[in-house]
Amino acid sequence: MKRKIIEIDEEKCTGCGRCIPDCPEGALQLIDGKARLVSDLSCDGLGACLGTCPEDAISVIEREAEPYSEKAVMERIALQGEAVIRAHLEHLVSHGEKDLYDQAIEYLDEHHISIPRHSMKGCPPGSSHGGRHPFAGCPGSFARSIARDRRSDVQRIPAGSVSELRQWPVQLALLNPAAPYFEDADLLISADCVPFAYAGFHQDLLRDKILIIFCPKLDTDIDGYIARLADIFTRHAVRSITVAHMEVPCCSGVRYVVDEALQRSGKKIPVKEVTITIGGKVAESPPS
Repeated sequence: MKRKIIEIDEEKCTGCGRCIPDCPEGALQLIDGKARLVSDLSCDGLGACLGTCPEDAISVIEREAEPYSEKAVMERIALQGEAVIRAHLEHLVSHGEKDLYDQAIEYLDEHHISIPRHSMKGCPPGSSHGGRHPFAGCPGSFARSIARDRRSDVQRIPAGSVSELRQWPVQLALLNPAAPYFEDADLLISADCVPFAYAGFHQDLLRDKILIIFCPKLDTDIDGYIARLADIFTRHAVRSITVAHMEVPCCSGVRYVVDEALQRSGKKIPVKEVTITIGGKVAESPPS
């Protein structure tokens, strides 16, 4: 079958081994000084190993590969102890893989293996999960699309006050790179403050776009943001990107993160930049 799976560029790989711990499925091993994908069966194609490779030697491609088997993976993971089981479950949850997660829990139940308490990145402190439940994870981070009936909205709500939000969540730290709404999408990647400063945000900027927001000054995991955006760009055919930020210097970091992610992904996607003044006006945009 044809599916997504990782590929390692042997020329770029230095054999540092940083990718190995981030693959609890055991699909990667160091062989002859290089990281190797040793089993198609064990690689889920979600790319947990992407962000830790300092040489950008790992990418996600689509090719003919043996179908991924959660049962085969769990047989290996269960032998490695509670910490590895926990890491694997959180990996599945963070990518929204409900079916695979349910299969993993079923395997643990069938083999009378204790389910470790586990949490999801982006959930409040103490939001952990264990025992029997349909799907672990913070409800606020579940990926979902939001349908907009434009004719009924216009009839009921005055012009200019209709929400243009088409998906949830919107914070970059909570987004699932595999979410289907990214496919063939026009993205609006915005600094957190822009919607508060610019009154026309929904109608002028967000309309018909998928929204991603973060703060380049206050958020700490900028390298992680670059990796996550690169993952989105790599996985999907994105049509265009609009970058919106405030006029203050630190806010231009939004464009830096986007450019770095594009370079890492190897994708060429048209980028338009919009700068909003503190007074709430659209400033003249620099050339893209």
